Amino acid sequence: MILNKLSILNYKNILQSEIHFSPKMNCFFGNNGMGKTNLLDAIYYLSFCKSYMNTPDNHVICNTEEMCVLQGDYVLEDREEAVFCAIRRRQRKQFKRNMKEYEKLSEHIGLLPLVMVSPADSELIQGGSDERRRFLDLIISQQDRPYLHALIHYNKALLQRNTLLKNESTDNSLYEVLEMQLDQYGQQVYEKRKALVEHFIPVFNEYYQTICRSSEQVDLCYISQLAQGDLPGMLSRNRERDRILGYTTVGIHKDELEMKMGDALIRRFGSQGQNKTYLIALKLAQFAFLKQKGHTPPILLLDDIFDKLDARRVEQIVQLVSNPDFGQIFITDTNRKYLDEILSSMDHDYTLFRVEQGNIQTMEKV
Repeated sequence: MILNKLSILNYKNILQSEIHFSPKMNCFFGNNGMGKTNLLDAIYYLSFCKSYMNTPDNHVICNTEEMCVLQGDYVLEDREEAVFCAIRRRQRKQFKRNMKEYEKLSEHIGLLPLVMVSPADSELIQGGSDERRRFLDLIISQQDRPYLHALIHYNKALLQRNTLLKNESTDNSLYEVLEMQLDQYGQQVYEKRKALVEHFIPVFNEYYQTICRSSEQVDLCYISQLAQGDLPGMLSRNRERDRILGYTTVGIHKDELEMKMGDALIRRFGSQGQNKTYLIALKLAQFAFLKQKGHTPPILLLDDIFDKLDARRVEQIVQLVSNPDFGQIFITDTNRKYLDEILSSMDHDYTLFRVEQGNIQTMEKV
């Protein structure tokens, strides 16, 4: 999949821009706060109907404007695809594929596979378990529509059960109906999360060891209450306790993904460089999974990934993503000279851009 052209109007600090991209490597340089991340976030928005930074829709619109517009012109499996998005204040956002509006935004998820690596990913290691569950859900949802369907319906049933609990309802028949739904959809989510993690581990290790050139073993451990089986029984037995607390205490919404180096959690002892390498390897394993399961290589967005990494690891990452297994790549950095030296030694197409105060201009190659 290739993004040939991106048109932006009033997205964050990018007032107006039309950018044509290289089919392989696109590098954006500029000081911090100039709009490099906002550009990548606009590309992400066209794939997932939301900001990577979880910025509320009203806040992605430039302060003084009433709406913003994004349009991407893609080539997907030898056919052209135009994706249009309009976000208006106090209105439902509009997404169109080839001029036809979606009835549900979930219908769009998976059309434009994409992987983003960002400094914000540190929350995967340091943040709560909801960040890690979201990571798993995002990967599977891009290539498995029944999974997304099950996840949406599980969350609806969970919300309804929590509402009953908060209202201190004692209608057991209503609880039983919702608990059957939580079991039906929760089992589907659990099995696919478990299979993904098992598939991930060897690929993840291979990327980690390639980047850092060491034999350190990294690991992922998926922990779920559903491994014990009998979710309806657990929900029934916890009903009174849940009523006191006002929320549901068992289910796939409590799953955890432990991120380890060796036998220990990386968040407890990993250095900044180890953490960053861990996250990049994790995202490259995500890329490999989506490429294997789909029909086209995902777009890869690398936002400021070279910070806190030594020159050897930077060069190893760039060489790694430059091989034919990877498709179109977008990289941001503050130091052009650093990346120029690596790119000039590689035999592939690339385009350079300068980003300053939301303005994006093509630069001359060295």
